[in-house]
Amino acid sequence: MLKMVFRAMLGACLALGLTGPAAAQIAAAPPAIDGLRVILCGTSGPLAVRGRAKACVAVETPQGLYIVDIGPEATENLMLWRLPLDRARALFLTHLHSDHIGEVGEFNLQSWVAGRPAALPLIGPAGVEKVAQGFNLAYAPDHGFRKAHHEHGGFRFDLAAGQLAARPIAMPKPSASGLATAVALRDGPLTVTAIKVAHEPVEPAFAYRFDYKGRSVVISGDTRRWPPLAEAAKGADVLIHEAQNAEMTRQLAKLLAAAGAARMSSLMTDTLSYHTTPVEAAEIARMAGAKRLVLYHLTQSGLPFFTPEAFTRGMDAGAPLDWRLGSDGMTIDLPAGSEAIVFGHF
Repeated sequence: MLKMVFRAMLGACLALGLTGPAAAQIAAAPPAIDGLRVILCGTSGPLAVRGRAKACVAVETPQGLYIVDIGPEATENLMLWRLPLDRARALFLTHLHSDHIGEVGEFNLQSWVAGRPAALPLIGPAGVEKVAQGFNLAYAPDHGFRKAHHEHGGFRFDLAAGQLAARPIAMPKPSASGLATAVALRDGPLTVTAIKVAHEPVEPAFAYRFDYKGRSVVISGDTRRWPPLAEAAKGADVLIHEAQNAEMTRQLAKLLAAAGAARMSSLMTDTLSYHTTPVEAAEIARMAGAKRLVLYHLTQSGLPFFTPEAFTRGMDAGAPLDWRLGSDGMTIDLPAGSEAIVFGHF
């Protein structure tokens, strides 16, 4: 039925002469597979980059849509790609930096307006309670206005369904190796596991592992090189890991200092202590035995001196590893009952 509706909408667009981007904005996204479909909806770091939203990864199963972080600009991507926001089941936060939580309120609003029938679980480290409370308060007038204007006929805008419901994760004491994990969500055949990573002074910070019918993807969030993450990611089909080139960071800090931007130069230098280089991410992927490595949270992407070759130099100096740079709109399908890893793009 939904496909018929979208066909009718596309037909109407064509009849009105709406083609190209206008028609594409109402085209349906591909149907969910029985497996994991991973969509990179934000692949930049906190710097402004054309064509890249801030951190966001979506995971889709037949049960629904699950989001890991939702930085600025990411909700727009999700909407342009016609992902089923009404089927949002949970929003996971790796940590509480602004480039990872900036659109919590907007995603919550848009998925509720689209028809999400229940409050959205906001799952993450201690502090998600304040994030949920703050966005619930900030968006309360808007929710009320939309209910008053749009609730008529058979359309309902349940204010309770428009809420964020915080679920902080209690992490056990780490093992001798530093590994600490906790189940964050079980939803039918899907299990999501939180993994403690190292992003001090941001504490705690988590990675997440999604397991569904024998397929798995691990999303690092922000972290320095952290071998316990490799332990938790053992055998994963895909490891999606943040990456920041240290030499490029130092170069940018020097340029900023020379331009008289001492404050920004200092801030940039500070980031060296709590991020992972591309070479280090490759090391973690090899330690984990991950079948594929995808780099995201690419801080330097879009800067004048950025090239993929310079950014990833040294990654192949080790055992063979299948890796690639992530981009907004990249998709990765992991069908159940298969070993296939299928890359695509919106």
